[in-house]
Amino acid sequence: MDEGQPPFRRAAGCGCGSILAVVLIVALVGWMLSTSSKPTVPRSLEPIPEDVPPAAGAEVPMIDVHGQGRTSDKLSYWAEPLAGQTGIPEPALRAYGNAELIAADAWPQCRLEWNTLAGIGWVETRHGTYSGKLFGGSEIDENGYAQPPIVGIPLDGTSGTAKIPDTDGGEWDGDAEHDRAIGPMQFIPESWRRYGLDANGDGEANPHQIDDAALAAANHLCRPGHDLSTPEGWTAAILGYNQSRQYLIDVRDAAASYALRQPAP
Repeated sequence: MDEGQPPFRRAAGCGCGSILAVVLIVALVGWMLSTSSKPTVPRSLEPIPEDVPPAAGAEVPMIDVHGQGRTSDKLSYWAEPLAGQTGIPEPALRAYGNAELIAADAWPQCRLEWNTLAGIGWVETRHGTYSGKLFGGSEIDENGYAQPPIVGIPLDGTSGTAKIPDTDGGEWDGDAEHDRAIGPMQFIPESWRRYGLDANGDGEANPHQIDDAALAAANHLCRPGHDLSTPEGWTAAILGYNQSRQYLIDVRDAAASYALRQPAP
């Protein structure tokens, strides 16, 4: 103890520390008791039907898809409660709904449902939240862009990939040697050049923006004249996106689960 320092100050300090510790313990015990008295009841999920095509999801309300600006913003009131039920980020859900309405206007024979697009978005990048990195994912920002951008591995013929030489000079994927899958719906640059469309009203088709990416996926599924309301048309459209039977099953299961207003399996 320093000379001249009142002896009671140190004793008083130790007493306050002990009292604080007791208070914290009591508070912690009280919190544990209060939470244990209100057990969380897990949500019971319904079995996923194996129908092809999967059942339609919740009906998308009509909006003016030819309006100025980002038309998906008009679907916020529809998407907000549904996002909570399905686990789909709201910006992605609005983009899928917006793309369904644009597809119905542009390619009425296609009969594309938003939850099929959501099934693809789930399998490809978990709706723009999976970056492929060990630590840290991506997220869709308020303007609909995946941040950080989602860029796949080089398609150089290794690791089971096809060998696809660069087609965009590295403009979208940052790789001037080989193409890479890009954005929330994982287009390769060559496919983006064919199917990419502007859906957020900024005058540019950008594969990293969820509205544009969802509409490009709709364009890809619908353009060959597929009728996605039939088993044959839906199957052909999904396999045209990715030629894998397991991919088709995974997309179907996710889309069917969203039709039940529950998360993908």
